[in-house]
Amino acid sequence: MAATTLLRGAAPGRGGSAWCWRLRAAPRHRLAHGSGRQDGDRAGGAAWACFSLRQRALVRVRGPDSAPFLLGLLTNELPLPGPAADAAPPLVRAVYAHFLNVQGRTLYDVIFYGVPQHADQEPAFLLECDSSVLDALQKHLVLHKIRRKVTVEPCPELHVWAVLSCDPEGASGATLLQEHKSTAILTRDPRTARMGWRLLAQDKGSTLVPGGQLGDLQDYHRHRYLQGVPEGVHDLPPGVALPLESNLAFMNGVSFTKGCYIGQELTARTHHMGVIRKRLFPVQLSGPLPANGIAPGTTVLTESGQAAGKYRAGQGDVGLALLHSEKIKGPLHIRTAESGRVALTASVPDWWPTTTK
Repeated sequence: MAATTLLRGAAPGRGGSAWCWRLRAAPRHRLAHGSGRQDGDRAGGAAWACFSLRQRALVRVRGPDSAPFLLGLLTNELPLPGPAADAAPPLVRAVYAHFLNVQGRTLYDVIFYGVPQHADQEPAFLLECDSSVLDALQKHLVLHKIRRKVTVEPCPELHVWAVLSCDPEGASGATLLQEHKSTAILTRDPRTARMGWRLLAQDKGSTLVPGGQLGDLQDYHRHRYLQGVPEGVHDLPPGVALPLESNLAFMNGVSFTKGCYIGQELTARTHHMGVIRKRLFPVQLSGPLPANGIAPGTTVLTESGQAAGKYRAGQGDVGLALLHSEKIKGPLHIRTAESGRVALTASVPDWWPTTTK
C-alpha cells in the first residue's frame, strides 16, 4: 500500500533552503533534546530529531470515487501521487487542508497523502488528523458518502512521525530512508518548510532515519508554536476557528480556484474582500505563569486595557493567540487570578508572505 520515498534536498520555491530546523526566536541555537529549550549542542551528534506524534492518527479513504468525494469536502486540491514504477519509488505528495462546517468554520485540520498505486489499483488517500477526533472524522466522511464507491477505515498500522533537522548546515541533500525500508512514506510537511518532514511508518521512526534520534515531544510543540503553526483541536477548536484567521492560506491549505466544497462561501468571500482583521500569531509569555498555564480563551489586553484578542493554546511560555493585527506591535499582557499580570509578545513568522509583516 505504501512505498518508500527518498529525501533528495531542499525544496524549491518559497523558503528555499531555509526548511532546516532553525528557530526564528533563536536562529543561532540548536535544540537540546529533551530539554524543552533551544540551546546547547546537538545530543550525540544526531543529524535528525524524530518525534513520535501519538496525538495524530490516520484514516484511509479508498475507492473509485474517493477523489471527487474528498474534493467536495476539503479546502484544497488533492495530492495526486506520481505513478508507481518498479525501477524507482513513486513520488508521494502531501497537502494540508481543513474540513469546514456549513458556516465556514474549521471542523478538522488534516494533512492528507496520495498513496501511490499501480494502474490496476483503486485510488487511495491517507488523512492525518488529531487522534481525539478520529471517530468524529470517520462519521463525518461516512455521513457524506451517500452512494459513492468509497471505503472509509482507520489505518492503525502506520504511525505518524515528524522529522526535523538538528543541523541546518549539513542536512540538505541527505537520504533519510534506508532503501530496504519499503513500508514507509516520507514527504515534506506541506504547511511550511520550517516544519521539516512527515514520516508514516510501521517501525520506530528514528531507526529508519540515518543519523536520527528520538526527540522529546515537548520540543516539537515548542518549535511548532514558535513558528506559529496550529495543529489539532486545542489550537483549532472545532466549530470555532475560522480558516483564514488561522492562516490556512499561508500554510498552503486552501485553493481559491477549485470546485465547490462545504463551507466555501464564507472563505471565498473573505479572501476576495481582502480584509482579515484578526490572525493567529505566535506569542511568548514573560512573568510568573499560573501553575496550570494560561487558560484558553483568556483575553489579551493592550497597555491601556483594551481587548486585543484571546489566547488560544500553548505550552509553557510559548503559544498562539488570536489577535487584532493592528494591535500586536504595542505592549500586550494577560491578567490571571493566580499570578497577576503576564506580559505577552506577539511576532510575525519570517516564513509568512512579506505583505503581511
